[in-house]
Amino acid sequence: MGVEVIMDGVFEPALRIASSMVAGGIVGLNRDLHGKPTGVRAYALVAVGAALFVMSSTDLGISGSDGNIVSRVIQGVVGGIGFLGAGVILRGDDGRRIFHVATAASIWVTAALGVACGLGAWRLLAPSVVAIVLILVVGAKIDHALHGKLGKDDDQ
Repeated sequence: MGVEVIMDGVFEPALRIASSMVAGGIVGLNRDLHGKPTGVRAYALVAVGAALFVMSSTDLGISGSDGNIVSRVIQGVVGGIGFLGAGVILRGDDGRRIFHVATAASIWVTAALGVACGLGAWRLLAPSVVAIVLILVVGAKIDHALHGKLGKDDDQ
């Protein structure tokens, strides 16, 4: 085996895993800094897990030219991650207010970042991470301002 074969065989999967870990960690850092119920580790694990599922379906050669298998794996990731996101959503004591929906949505979108990394869809990764962090940072400020003007409690 040549050095380039070994590097290609090791480098690309390592890059995909590392990038999913970093992308998930960035989103998790934002949530952790805002005192939300999940943080860097949870988000990094969600992204790495999603990447691993997708990479496993392609790396084992079970998909071949049939993209249906990869599509089914992605569907499983999306469906499964919904349970994790649902676990962080809480209803207030009054039964009306719902808390941590943005956190659940950010877990869901972090799984999508992992899927993108697992597929090696690099053109999607950086703009998506930037968009997600902007939504979380700027969106929180907009939420706070609107809730202040409308006299509602902040429950994001």
